[in-house]
Amino acid sequence: MTVLVPTMGALHKGHQALIKRARTLDKDVIVSIFVNPLQFENKSDLETYPRSPERDIEIATIAGANEVWFPEYEDLYPEGFKTLSAGSLSNVYEGASRPGHFDGVATVVVKLLNAVMPDAAYFGRKDFQQLAVIRSVVRDLNIRCEVRGVPTVRNEMGLALSSRNSRLSPYRLKQASIIYSILIEMANMARNSETSSLTLQNHFKNGIQSISAVKVEYVDVVDSDSLVPVAIAQKGTTICVAVWFDDVRLIDNISI
Repeated sequence: MTVLVPTMGALHKGHQALIKRARTLDKDVIVSIFVNPLQFENKSDLETYPRSPERDIEIATIAGANEVWFPEYEDLYPEGFKTLSAGSLSNVYEGASRPGHFDGVATVVVKLLNAVMPDAAYFGRKDFQQLAVIRSVVRDLNIRCEVRGVPTVRNEMGLALSSRNSRLSPYRLKQASIIYSILIEMANMARNSETSSLTLQNHFKNGIQSISAVKVEYVDVVDSDSLVPVAIAQKGTTICVAVWFDDVRLIDNISI
């Protein structure tokens, strides 16, 4: 059995968790590292994206990868290639703020899956919408690969691990942990009694407004499969949020 863990490098404990989970199958684990230009709207963001190939190889190998693959641009994108459409799931939330982003994700993932032909591929649940998009594309194209989600890895304060966290000061890192704290409160509210999405949205906004220079981009309760907004939070739904701390955009979610 072959398992693929697609990444863009700059590996951290979240990636290690994906690799270790894949390794529990005791099979061939391949980690791909490719900074996908189709996922970047801003060219400067692409150019400044952290790259540490030697460190990435070390981290992936320690976590249990059998192979670390660095595909070249030409390997994945021959001249005249066409970009896939990620479908309607790509037009909301993360897709609304980053037009074309999920088309780029869908395109590179399908190409990686076709190149490796794994039995399973692992992705983190922190990028909840990305996981839903990939599952949809794999299903629509009849790709024989099981897409598996791995629980979000968090630091000691509860903040979801992300390469963006390095742009926050220690003080702001501590403040940002409130995101997950409020999400837990919201999930408990929904589990204990029927709770409207509007009530949960207001709870999140009220809870985070005490912190300066913070902007809530969105907070919504959606069906976990279709990402369609729902009026009532209940089993099978997920609360998704995006919050700006200064110029750093953080996303998180929790499922009911």
